[in-house]
Amino acid sequence: MEPITIHTGLAFPLDRSNVDTDQIIPKQFLKRIERQGFGQFLFYNWRFDHSGKPIEDFPLHDKKYVGASILLAGDNFGCGSSREHAPWALLDYGFKIIIAPSYADIFKNNSVKNGILAIEMPYEQIQQLMQKAEAGNYSLTVDLAAQTVQDGEGFSYHFDIGEYSKEMLYNGLDDIGITLLHEEKITEFENRH
Repeated sequence: MEPITIHTGLAFPLDRSNVDTDQIIPKQFLKRIERQGFGQFLFYNWRFDHSGKPIEDFPLHDKKYVGASILLAGDNFGCGSSREHAPWALLDYGFKIIIAPSYADIFKNNSVKNGILAIEMPYEQIQQLMQKAEAGNYSLTVDLAAQTVQDGEGFSYHFDIGEYSKEMLYNGLDDIGITLLHEEKITEFENRH
């Protein structure tokens, strides 16, 4: 996984609540076993019609959001099934940070385990950020060590994150990577038995 220390990125506003994992990545695209290649299907049913033609008024098609890496979302983001493909699709598309008032627990855990920082922020503050992002060319800076979100225009927010999740993201480690930090002790144990 790629470490997250300080990330500055273009913000994309998705002002929708209760976005479930099937809306993030529809079930018909879950045939792959590798983690790559899902980004093209992100929000597919909102981005494309039944024939696969782009729905032009979906904001992610707007040129002002090309390269966006910070997703601003509504309440209860990632609800629904526990599919890990949802964070895979978001990450493959280019989103490294999600900021929402709340998340489904399994989605939030899957996000962290796959290298996405999921920040909780009060609805009113996210609405302020969404309004700025709707104008376009709006960037945010997320500092994981300081646990802050800033916009360079006076906005600053301190977020909470568990130490284990923070360590994983800051060092770019997934569960296997953390286990491999103890490889010597594991090998010693195996050799004794």
